[in-house]
Amino acid sequence: MKTFQKEMTLKPYKRGFHIITETIIREFSELKHIKVGMLQVFIKHTSASLTINENADPSVRVDFESHMNEMVPENQPYFIHTYEGADDMPAHIKSSIMGASVQIPITNGRLNLGTWQGIYLCEHRDYGGSRQLVVTAFGA
Repeated sequence: MKTFQKEMTLKPYKRGFHIITETIIREFSELKHIKVGMLQVFIKHTSASLTINENADPSVRVDFESHMNEMVPENQPYFIHTYEGADDMPAHIKSSIMGASVQIPITNGRLNLGTWQGIYLCEHRDYGGSRQLVVTAFGA
């Protein structure tokens, strides 16, 4: 069994849902050494998240952002944790809803995603800054 792990820093993204699949593939060339295995991508933050979804039509990502903002609105009177602004507590809730990691099968050195699937960085803060990922590949 082979195991590879790397920490990578993503550039700052504006609030919203962004496809980062190619960034991960480009910066994690060790994938090519795994014939059959798994890739885990973990985000080291509590106000951004990861998910897998449509990679073709950008309106899907716009709709994700719109829906999450309806589901978890800012400026709720019951929020106590607002030290960093109106998007502070909603970002934490959205991050927990979406999740901190994704797993993708590796087949013949490539991510075995569906035709229309991509890895999303879900940036829930207006000014989240750069984000840290831990990317781990394991397999034979």
